[in-house]
Amino acid sequence: MLSRVLRLVSSLVLVALVQAVPAFAQAPAAAGPVIVVETSRGVFEFETYPAEAPKTVARIVELVKQRFYNGMRVHRVVPGFVIQWGDPQTRDMTKKDRWGTSGSGKPIGVAEITKTRTHVLGAVAMAHAGDPSKADSQMYVTLAPVARLNGQYTVFGKVTTGMEVVQKIQAEDVVKRMTIK
Repeated sequence: MLSRVLRLVSSLVLVALVQAVPAFAQAPAAAGPVIVVETSRGVFEFETYPAEAPKTVARIVELVKQRFYNGMRVHRVVPGFVIQWGDPQTRDMTKKDRWGTSGSGKPIGVAEITKTRTHVLGAVAMAHAGDPSKADSQMYVTLAPVARLNGQYTVFGKVTTGMEVVQKIQAEDVVKRMTIK
């Protein structure tokens, strides 16, 4: 009788553990700082993922605190795909032919690509010219799910409010300022 009770208790404990593990494994990572982006079309915010992309989030937060992005222009808009900004040359209209070719001068130095964070609608990721570890200050927001980009770019955040603003942004719109909420 005692052995049956012990087997039953063991079975119940095992079932409880099996049920609890998937719930724990699927729990979202704690979000990091929220970044507020004020543009000439309105305001949007995105959460960041320091658990998956710690160096990327730290570098972007550092640049935001330095007011690096303030006054830049969105230099790339591909409808149904992405909007992109982060090149300091976009403050100068005479350098328009070079927009998208520059950054802060300090690459992040590591590719923090994960299967956990993918290119869903509103994903915020780091742009690069072929080597993800050389991503610097340019970032983009996806205007639709873009699975073909998964595994190639560091997704470090997601738009949480103002996606309708993101959808209205045009090339040459100004990023008035970015702040940490």
